[in-house]
Amino acid sequence: MAGSGIPSTGEVDVAVVGAGAAGLAAAKRLLKRQPGLKVVVLEAAARPRPGGRALTIDVPAIGASIDLGCGWLHGARSNPWTRIAQTLGFTIDRTPPPWDLQHQDLGFSPEARAAYEQAASAFYGRTAAAQTEPDDRSLGSLLAPEEPWNGLLDAVSTYVSGAELDRISVHDSARYRVRGPDWRVVEGHGRTVTAFGADVPVALNAAVSRVDHGGIGHIRLRTRRGVVRARTTIVTVSTDVIAAETLRFDPPLPDKVAAAAGLPLGLANKVFLRLGTPDELPSDGHLIGSPGRARTGAYHLRPFGRPVIEGYFGGDLARELEAAGDEAAAAFALDELAALLGEHFRQRAQLLVATAWGREPAIRGSYAYARPGAAGNRAVLATPVDDRIFFAGEATSPDAFTTARGAYDSGVAAAEQALASLMKE
Repeated sequence: MAGSGIPSTGEVDVAVVGAGAAGLAAAKRLLKRQPGLKVVVLEAAARPRPGGRALTIDVPAIGASIDLGCGWLHGARSNPWTRIAQTLGFTIDRTPPPWDLQHQDLGFSPEARAAYEQAASAFYGRTAAAQTEPDDRSLGSLLAPEEPWNGLLDAVSTYVSGAELDRISVHDSARYRVRGPDWRVVEGHGRTVTAFGADVPVALNAAVSRVDHGGIGHIRLRTRRGVVRARTTIVTVSTDVIAAETLRFDPPLPDKVAAAAGLPLGLANKVFLRLGTPDELPSDGHLIGSPGRARTGAYHLRPFGRPVIEGYFGGDLARELEAAGDEAAAAFALDELAALLGEHFRQRAQLLVATAWGREPAIRGSYAYARPGAAGNRAVLATPVDDRIFFAGEATSPDAFTTARGAYDSGVAAAEQALASLMKE
């Protein structure tokens, strides 16, 4: 029911702030447990598309859809989105991800890959040891001096966390518990999320600027479309929005703002290139653009056999390319691919679409990493306020952060907390 609007009375039992995976999961759980509950999801975006960082678009030029946001069902066998997708009638593709492949060994010989794997194994061994130390530090501090594969280790970090290793907490990394396999939804992970929330009452173009929770009685949420009064509230906006205080709490919640500041959003963007002669490349192949450096893209060749290449950039490189524009991102990808596939490739691929998640004003990035010393911030951010304001989102997940499954689980947990609070009244 996207666009169903704010109730005419302006009063609800639960107001959910944000219609991403966490917000939709919270609203669905609330309405499943208590069908008569008055719930509204307040979404900042004006376009009729709940889902947040889950976004599938149809591309007539290739006769298929593509995921601009999350695209993989991480830990698919236990991932709730796998079951949801199947229930909705979508198709699960179990083809293993091609991330460890290098098409025709281009620019990355078997000997070089073996050397990288040895360096990576040693790095992850040091990481495991450091995770047991009492004092937190950055993953970057564990890189071996003069190790020639440090650049690629950093690049992989930008794909996984949206940031380089020197910005990421060792202790936080120890808490991540999602393990394979990684599967995909043929029709799109984003389409799964939006279809899941199709019957949820969502008020679009209703960005919340202030949450007034002082005194007794209803919480007052000031939105672009007026004031909503709610008995309880579930906040699912991104950490960058909370840290910037684009959404303000009255009375202020400095602990939440500080916790969010220690959990900034990293950035990972995609650029899709349409292939003029797709049969030259393998279906579900893969290339690392420049394995010897951190500033490089990862390229998924013809996902699902479609005539596209999905380029993936993270961290500082993603931010620089985003600032320079879509054409700059495409040019960078073409430079790397032409260096591997030959100069002729430039005439056989063209920009289809690129993402710019950092420029989405209601989001501002991709997923939240913890700075060194901020491993405990996820729990601080998730802690309810006065048993009336609850928090959800991938950043609050204790062990599945950076994923849509973590967002889902946190939304369900916040809904249960809100229901328990309502039952006390």
